[in-house]
Amino acid sequence: MTDPVEEPPPAAAAVFGAHFDLAVRYAEFLRTTAVERGLVGPREADRIWRRHLLNSAALALELPERPVDVVDVGSGAGLPGIPVWLVRPDIQLRLVESMQRRVGFLREVVAALDVPVDVVHARAESLPPATTEVIIARAVAPLTRLLPLAVRLLRPGGVLLALKGESADADIAEAAPLWQGRPELRVQRREVLLAGDTATVVRVDVLPRRRPAP
Repeated sequence: MTDPVEEPPPAAAAVFGAHFDLAVRYAEFLRTTAVERGLVGPREADRIWRRHLLNSAALALELPERPVDVVDVGSGAGLPGIPVWLVRPDIQLRLVESMQRRVGFLREVVAALDVPVDVVHARAESLPPATTEVIIARAVAPLTRLLPLAVRLLRPGGVLLALKGESADADIAEAAPLWQGRPELRVQRREVLLAGDTATVVRVDVLPRRRPAP
């Protein structure tokens, strides 16, 4: 007797809209292939929708309303990047991942879904500076490591959106010395409501530096 397959929550169709069918196919990749290859834990197979797809998709609500370049650092199995793109297909998305087996999985998914998303086999640290407008991340690194990376990669006016869990407050407190005395960094802890669940997001806006008065 096999375990029951998790059904998409009723709200998922509204969240993913025209790309709901792609979200269903991606969820199946996560439930099967990603689990088989060790990219998703076996206990996660029956809670892919709320814990992974919809939680990731909440970041789309924090994006600028205009089309932007987005880099998903340490993308892993494509989270949060792919769900964000399914909600906001107007963005230009790069999934950056350093591990070959994860890169292989990402390329299979992107090809199977036939979506215009780039998969980059590289460490995020190796990307050129000022390479993007938005960085998104989920379960990659604490802010003490993620923030310096984001500051280097973001263009002026860019934003880091990091999904966090219950340890968000401790993570922010530990990283606080990194932005003290730096008015160009504005850090917020935000609670984003989507499909009846709340996602905790640490948002860091990198404001353009003001030129000194002549």
